[in-house]
Amino acid sequence: MTEPVEEPIGLLVARTAKVLSRSFDDALAERGGSLASWLVLSSLAGTPHLTQRSIAAEVGVEGPTLTHHLNRMEAEGLVTRQRDPQNRRAHKVELTERGRAEFGSLLGSVAGYDERLRSGLTDRDLATLRRLLRRLAANAAAPSSSPDLSGHPERR
Repeated sequence: MTEPVEEPIGLLVARTAKVLSRSFDDALAERGGSLASWLVLSSLAGTPHLTQRSIAAEVGVEGPTLTHHLNRMEAEGLVTRQRDPQNRRAHKVELTERGRAEFGSLLGSVAGYDERLRSGLTDRDLATLRRLLRRLAANAAAPSSSPDLSGHPERR
């Protein structure tokens, strides 16, 4: 009798990420926010950005996706955009007073959600989880070596 095959770790992490993302978005929606807005608001509240490109890189979205979010957020009065006088192709983005207030309002939901996720985990568990997730991310980002015909990684 063969033993059941465990789900590949990458698939487990991807499925878990989807569940966490959906439930985080739901927690933000209870206060009128969204994951996309939170990512932009927290990025702008944390560090001043000079361009939309730097925000897109930090948030992890493509430029056109960020533009869509910024258009909506600008219409809601949460951010302002101005052309950079030194580079007419670039836009500087800043939080408005309303944007800072929205960030503060959503921060309570984020803290509550984080507390919910930490339930039953010790500080040591959390430190281990962070270390393992960073290692998985590094492993995923590293170039893969091509296997040789025997199925073993090439030796160089």
